[in-house]
Amino acid sequence: MSAEHKVAQNRKARHDYEILETLEAGLVLRGAEVKSVRDGKVNLQDGWATVERGEAWLHGVHISPYDPANRWNVDPVRTRKLLLTKDQIRDLAGRVFEKGLTLVPLDLHFRNGFAKVTIAIARGKRKYDKRESIRRREMEREAERHAGRR
Repeated sequence: MSAEHKVAQNRKARHDYEILETLEAGLVLRGAEVKSVRDGKVNLQDGWATVERGEAWLHGVHISPYDPANRWNVDPVRTRKLLLTKDQIRDLAGRVFEKGLTLVPLDLHFRNGFAKVTIAIARGKRKYDKRESIRRREMEREAERHAGRR
């Protein structure tokens, strides 16, 4: 049984992207970054992942500096390495080069003491897709409201 503790979540990703597949990856953190992540000082909103030279990288994720660590803190938005197997990286690289697909972080959590990030292979939604999603969600709420009155 694995203990999982969710630290941060990218709620906007599910609104802006159509999630096709998810994958859990380890995350390489340095020193005080781990304590800052445990405190929940993480912003995944602007994050994305890439595959370069046979390695997976996480870009644009902001991990705030841990105050007591002062001089040992690193750049808050530095590029961080994702820990995946070669087969997973090869599969991701092949899927990402398809038209319009991207890698987006969905959440950051700890599993058995190790930092993990859930990344998704996603396709960007167009404006009319977003409107359709909102319309569908509102219709479901309305149906539930009517069913509850009877």
